[in-house]
Amino acid sequence: MKPRIQFRRLDGIVLLDKPGGMSSNAALQIARRLFRAEKGGHTGSLDPLATGLLPLCFGEATKIAGLLLGSAKAYDAGIVLGQTTDTDDAEGRVLLQRPVPAISAEQLQAALVPLTGAIRQRAPIYSALKQGGEPLYVKARRGEVIQAPEREVQVHSIDVLEHQPDRLRLRVTCGSGTYIRSIARDLGEALGCGAHISALRRLWVAPFESPAMVTVDQLQAWAAAGDEAALEAHLLPLSAGLTQYPQVLLDAEQAPRFGMGQRLRDPAWPLGLVAVSGPDSVLLGLGQVDETGRLSPQRCFNF
Repeated sequence: MKPRIQFRRLDGIVLLDKPGGMSSNAALQIARRLFRAEKGGHTGSLDPLATGLLPLCFGEATKIAGLLLGSAKAYDAGIVLGQTTDTDDAEGRVLLQRPVPAISAEQLQAALVPLTGAIRQRAPIYSALKQGGEPLYVKARRGEVIQAPEREVQVHSIDVLEHQPDRLRLRVTCGSGTYIRSIARDLGEALGCGAHISALRRLWVAPFESPAMVTVDQLQAWAAAGDEAALEAHLLPLSAGLTQYPQVLLDAEQAPRFGMGQRLRDPAWPLGLVAVSGPDSVLLGLGQVDETGRLSPQRCFNF
């Protein structure tokens, strides 16, 4: 019988390179057990087919998971032209097969223009978006007719990395809530032949634009060897996830007041959401500064 895992208080962020064929939650639970972390969460699901960056938050870092979920992201996407599937990716059932016309570089760029900027995007029916309190994919698996919702999303750029007669490879930089599968589907319709995602890799999630990712295999090898130092070398401090926010430094008198939820004021403090630290640069939490310089605690960290 395997010894029971002794979970512990652990705070920080792990930049996991999620393997293909594994759900985001399964990857989280494997990593959480290997680190023996009492509490963990991830910052937005990657489809099982997808690989790449999945930031995992342990302990107090789970309090900023929602902020990372809303961050900008970048993906490399492989797209097959000529086939439409029910999931908009290679794991689905082929619904329609059409010949692929000759597509010039100019025609491809013209088809990409309406898919960039602030756009209205219809989610795939096989997605985790909820309708009537139930994920769409659950309804789809029951065979229900689904009217997938449209949402406004921000697509910052789409670059063509590879253009073959029946395949494309694109790099997409986008905001929160964007479905790359929907971009592939809509591009295929614009080109008149249909399309689906064949491969998808998330490259980065802000503020981790140059992430030093670690794989599940590496984590398992270090854990099997009892190498706690190697594991914890890949545990980033919570502050690494807040580098995009202005900093407010409180003194020894102000810091405990902030921790008790009291509002503070200084007209010199930057407007908006800020990362708040106390003496010795100890991270205290997140606060919101209004036009008068009043700092209101939003989330307090307990280290």
